[in-house]
Amino acid sequence: MKKLPRFFQPSHQHTVFSATVLLISAVMLSRLIGYARDAYIAWKYGAGGATDAYVAAFTLPDFLNYIVAGGAASITFISIYTRFLAEKRDADAQKTFSIIITVMTAVMIVGTIATEIFAPQFVRWFVKGFSPDKIELCVHLTRILLPAQIFFYVGGVVSAVLLSHRLFLFPAFGPLIYNLFIILGGVIGGRHFGIASLAYGALIGSIAGPFLASVIGAARIGTGYRPSFDVMNPAFREWVKLSVPLMLGVSLVTADDWILRHYASNGVGDITRLTFAKRLFAVPIAVLGQATGQASLPFFARLFNEKRLKEFAGTVNDSVYRVAAASLLASAWMMAAALPLIDLVYRRGKFLFADSQTSAVYFFWFSLSLALWSAQGLYARAFYAAGDTFTPMAAVSVITIASLPMYRILFHTFGVVGLAWASDTGIGVNLLALAFLLHYRKLVSLGEMRWEELGKAAVVATIAGGISFEVAKVVPFTTFGHGSRVADLTQLAMVSVTWAAAVAAGLWLLRSELPGDLRRRKGAVYPEVAQVETREILGSGK
Repeated sequence: MKKLPRFFQPSHQHTVFSATVLLISAVMLSRLIGYARDAYIAWKYGAGGATDAYVAAFTLPDFLNYIVAGGAASITFISIYTRFLAEKRDADAQKTFSIIITVMTAVMIVGTIATEIFAPQFVRWFVKGFSPDKIELCVHLTRILLPAQIFFYVGGVVSAVLLSHRLFLFPAFGPLIYNLFIILGGVIGGRHFGIASLAYGALIGSIAGPFLASVIGAARIGTGYRPSFDVMNPAFREWVKLSVPLMLGVSLVTADDWILRHYASNGVGDITRLTFAKRLFAVPIAVLGQATGQASLPFFARLFNEKRLKEFAGTVNDSVYRVAAASLLASAWMMAAALPLIDLVYRRGKFLFADSQTSAVYFFWFSLSLALWSAQGLYARAFYAAGDTFTPMAAVSVITIASLPMYRILFHTFGVVGLAWASDTGIGVNLLALAFLLHYRKLVSLGEMRWEELGKAAVVATIAGGISFEVAKVVPFTTFGHGSRVADLTQLAMVSVTWAAAVAAGLWLLRSELPGDLRRRKGAVYPEVAQVETREILGSGK
């Protein structure tokens, strides 16, 4: 308990375990705020044309950020900056930071102006199924959201500096502030601006959250910034070389949302129902995948830069094993609890029980791929930590392009649910490609993965999920009324208790080492923090 206040101090340098705990806590809190945001949108606007336009309006801003600044913030820049810190070249680190901020902010401003001009043409091409009034609304919302990308970009680079110093507090709470401002925008300006108030809230939130939170944190540690357009600087040129593949390549991890929106635009409310299902699915991805990946990247990079390749490979494998095993077990619960969970989270106001039923089907199939999403993020960061962005991005770009016919065929054959199946299949191929390439490059051996333990987790998850799904049928929704909250809570409770008991019994009967691995304690990872025992990702200490 005495260490808890220090844990939340902005200047506290975290271990891989404490960083993961902090980020997971922040992500969970941010997702709670995100839930309040989505609940408000569902209540106020339901699954209709205005909500479809609002969701689709994020596509062009996301695309701009991905293309222009995709490799800048927390990927390639962290690897370079961390290497300079390891080599005690603080002046070079600060200079590189200043050049990247200056040059790329100018590029982002130009890109924002260009996309503002051509937003109508993009929207009409992207959402061909929209009616003219929905297209007009989508263009208006898109133009409000576009300038936010400048602040996301600058905040992302500054956050990378803080992460490289193992200072995680300010970057952790940026997204929370962002989501809070979206809600405030809707509540305060909803009557006057309609659904556009959410877009205005997102714009203000991008300034107050990801941008200001990180800038304040950087100012506290004295990160030096001096405007510089020295594009001939060797470190800047190295950054460009590493970043160009990420900027030009298209990863299915990002493109999946764009593809889903494109095809789902043909039906009124389909984008909203599909997006709500994907957003709820994104919660465990953020906790098990993104938070652990974000916390791991600086440590992966430090191990690789210090030429501790065996420890690097072992850390990556161990991280993937733990996250994948935990994800398999979580998927079983999510699939069994899909309908009551979706209904409790979203049904209110204009979002009806029928909308919950449809979204639950999408959520069920998305949940099947949780382990794939979580593991591929760690494998990708292993490549980035090793300073290789071309290999993974070339591979995933080919996979993304090759997947497009699959999305089209499954959508036209099975409807919107086919998009969820295509998403699962595509991310599975993405994971296999990254894992094989790491093995082929002799960076992370697949032979060192704990396949037997992963197999046990898969068997337990399958049995626990099947039993829980059948138990849920004992309390049909009609027992307590159509779409009753009592039925939701009863089903959710029965699923949770059954799942927990089945998982505990299954892991015990198979003599799985997973529970012990999640509690196991290790020694310090870095000499400079040897006085603090570092726990592995998802581990815990006494």
